[in-house]
Amino acid sequence: MRRAAVAVAAGAMAISLAACGSAGEAGGDNDSTASAAKGDNIKVGLLLPENQTARYEKFDRPLIQAKIKELTNDKATIDYNNAKQDANLQAQQVDTMITNKVDVLILDAVDAKAIKNSVQKAVDAGIKVVAYDRLAEGPISAYTSFDNVSVGKTQGEALLKALGGKAKDGQIVMMNGSVTDPNAAQFKEGAHSALDGKVKVGKEYDTKEWKPENANQNMESAISALGKDKIVGVYSANDGMAGGIITALKAAGIDVPVTGQDAELAAVQRIIAGEQYMSVYKPYAPEAEAAAEMAVALAQGKSLDSIAKDKVDSGSAKGIPSVLVPVTSLTKDNVNDTVIKDGVYTAAEICTGKYKAACDELKIG
Repeated sequence: MRRAAVAVAAGAMAISLAACGSAGEAGGDNDSTASAAKGDNIKVGLLLPENQTARYEKFDRPLIQAKIKELTNDKATIDYNNAKQDANLQAQQVDTMITNKVDVLILDAVDAKAIKNSVQKAVDAGIKVVAYDRLAEGPISAYTSFDNVSVGKTQGEALLKALGGKAKDGQIVMMNGSVTDPNAAQFKEGAHSALDGKVKVGKEYDTKEWKPENANQNMESAISALGKDKIVGVYSANDGMAGGIITALKAAGIDVPVTGQDAELAAVQRIIAGEQYMSVYKPYAPEAEAAAEMAVALAQGKSLDSIAKDKVDSGSAKGIPSVLVPVTSLTKDNVNDTVIKDGVYTAAEICTGKYKAACDELKIG
């Protein structure tokens, strides 16, 4: 019940985030008339990219579905699928959505460039596409995500704070995300803007498919190449990879600050235990509910003017109406004021077993 209440509150936050600004119209007059006639009886397609990262099935999917149901008086039909990090499978899933004649598609792309032809096929079939979390190529009608450059900058600044004077004494390892994810490039850009000139990057990797096991292998290679006494910190683009990185560091007897992103439960526990320095807390409810609001509006032939306050450009489209949600640096000092306050986790979920003593010391809960 607590999370449901938070979702409603966050929905209001999403609306306030997008209350004013410029945006494009949701199609031509004929499209609007036809869509408006559907009322609440719309069919929404939802395609998420993978299930390696806990957020998609735990937060994004239920939040999006709940908001669509709320906005349509529980009359909308939602077709859902997860691509499990397979770009070819996701292209097939788009084809299925076209065959099923969805009115609008919310798409979080596995590979933002590879999906371009599928986006075009959907649009050619009269289906408007909302890019979710990752900005897919093609004729996208709307987009919602976080300020991804700011995410990377937040991570880089946090790492520098953790290093203090040690920033000049050694080298860091940068573990970026997958090259198929345009967000990863923006995280990297933001991180470099904070780190360049202030600390030496000894090794840097683009981690295939964001997989923790690949990050673990990359970290082992970096330790072998640089030597364990030379590494003073690790920039990790997300929490899943941070877990693999920390495993490699522990095996080598190295204790240095490691960044992350997504505020996964395991990462919050590592932060409390002092194994991971920080994560980027991204409030998923505003992002998810903005996607639902834009999708429903597009399916019903309505303008996005009252929802989207920003515009962004992709490699193939300009001025895409967008909602960009701000982020917070999560450390052991603000667990209570972030994930617990917002109802993402309870103290009981975080403070299990070996973490209870650390929780008591930090007064978590």
